[in-house]
Amino acid sequence: MSGSSFRTAAFAGAPRRARPGLAGSAIPFLAAASVVLLSGCANRDSVVVGSIPDDYRTSHPIVISEQDQKIDLPVGASDRGATRDQRQSLLGFLDGYDRSAASVLTIAVPSGSANALAAQAVARDFKRIAEASGVHASRIAVISYQAPVADASAPIRVAFPAMRAHTNQCGRWPKDLADTTENRHYANFGCASQNNLAAQVANPDDLLGPRKQSPIDAERRDIAIDIYRQGGISDEFQGKSEVDYGN
Repeated sequence: MSGSSFRTAAFAGAPRRARPGLAGSAIPFLAAASVVLLSGCANRDSVVVGSIPDDYRTSHPIVISEQDQKIDLPVGASDRGATRDQRQSLLGFLDGYDRSAASVLTIAVPSGSANALAAQAVARDFKRIAEASGVHASRIAVISYQAPVADASAPIRVAFPAMRAHTNQCGRWPKDLADTTENRHYANFGCASQNNLAAQVANPDDLLGPRKQSPIDAERRDIAIDIYRQGGISDEFQGKSEVDYGN
């Protein structure tokens, strides 16, 4: 084998080396790609995850609106006036009547029922009871309604509008409870607890904002400050505490 052919074979069998120009351009590209990937990981806390809105406070919000407060009082066909139980029930219902708002108190008397005559006599007593409870006579409306069944005794309905906190209608089951592919709460979830919370609010305005602060008790404040300055503990606090501060 000649010398030229040996040199050619040796060159062909030797491993190829990357050209310096190509290797130099690949390094900045890889570095730039790494920076982009790492920057995406670094900003993961600032990304807002698009989760499914599933909050019972959003599904069943507590709202404040005017609603009719009503009570149905049964009347017997032989009654000739308001009974003791009817009076007590009516007085308890009128405790929720806001006399400062002076809304219209409606007394609906059945007509065409078996107790129509007795209901008229009882309604007159209801009107006198309402006036004695502070409802102005001009704000009491006595109306009649057609009884659905002529042979039965229909009740007297007493109602007045008032601002109340409430939620939407509960008991909605539009979908199958077993369908949990979206991992959502069912439609009626949280409605009962929201309704109970709204019913316990005595003043719906408390949900809109705080009330005006009541005046302080200056005498009681002076006593508490004097005890604090002397480094002592009030007898009232010691009597209710389980800790013996004397030791």
